Amino acid sequence: MNRENYPQSKEDFDTRLHRAQDNNDAQGRVGKPGSSQSGKGLAFRIGTELVVAVFVGGMIGFLLDTWLNTKPWLTILFLFLGNATGLLNIFRLTSNQNYTVGFLQKKRGPKNGDK
Repeated sequence: MNRENYPQSKEDFDTRLHRAQDNNDAQGRVGKPGSSQSGKGLAFRIGTELVVAVFVGGMIGFLLDTWLNTKPWLTILFLFLGNATGLLNIFRLTSNQNYTVGFLQKKRGPKNGDK
């Protein structure tokens, strides 16, 4: 067994494998075992996201109302904003966006010599 019979070397395979894994990571199709949450864990996280967002929004509104003496308008406004934020977080969580930070990498065209 010599290299003439096998034109693609192990290094070439490793390079192509890493490139394919990077493309999957960039497109959000990571198939790591254990990365998906159980049903109970996901339900608990959804409930927590909504409750915490509404609570934080209400507290910010209450503190601003107390400081600016505009009761109850800012509390009501921030309760609605907290609710919208909680629902947005739940949407992002269930649509598998997973709070990623940054931009997706552009697809690279074939390099010189690649087919």
